[in-house]
Amino acid sequence: MTYIQITAFFSIKDETGDVIARRKLPNDIKQIFLFLAPFKPQLTGLVVGSTFNWYWLVDALNDANYQVHLANTTAIQQYSGLKYADDNSDADWLAEMLRLGVLPEGYIYPKEQRTVRDLMRKRMQLVQQATLNLLSIQGLYMRHLSYKMSNNKIKQLTPAVIMTHFSSANTAQATICNLAVMKCLKDQIKLLGKIVLT
Repeated sequence: MTYIQITAFFSIKDETGDVIARRKLPNDIKQIFLFLAPFKPQLTGLVVGSTFNWYWLVDALNDANYQVHLANTTAIQQYSGLKYADDNSDADWLAEMLRLGVLPEGYIYPKEQRTVRDLMRKRMQLVQQATLNLLSIQGLYMRHLSYKMSNNKIKQLTPAVIMTHFSSANTAQATICNLAVMKCLKDQIKLLGKIVLT
């Protein structure tokens, strides 16, 4: 297995907004702690962007007693007068927003609750995929047979029945594939629902 080293950009500002330290670091918590250590007594807060891979960094910083703020990147609009064009200036920008008290923040779920939330998100994703397959089956019946099949009737279909509906074996097979995927997704949705409720 090949691992890709992802980097993070750090910018530390003083109370006047001047950058006193800036560095690009690998996502290695030991190196990050070494960089932050000289500034730790004076740091009033650290901002972490809510990107796809923030869990490990926020957890490690919290465990080391840093005051961590999770930036809500979808809610952030460019603050008037500030410009950003790359990762370095983005780090400066987030630090400045925290300093000014205008940083839109996301909620940092406790570790124990986070895994349940992620499981619920996975269930929602599977529900959407199941719906797409159901709609695909409806579309095949409408295009080839001019017949709108109800959701309940689709759920009762079997491969053998589908083969009798279409004159084209290819169209029947496409429908059977959608049905098989939909049923598999339904099983997983049911399973995840049980796990979340236990």
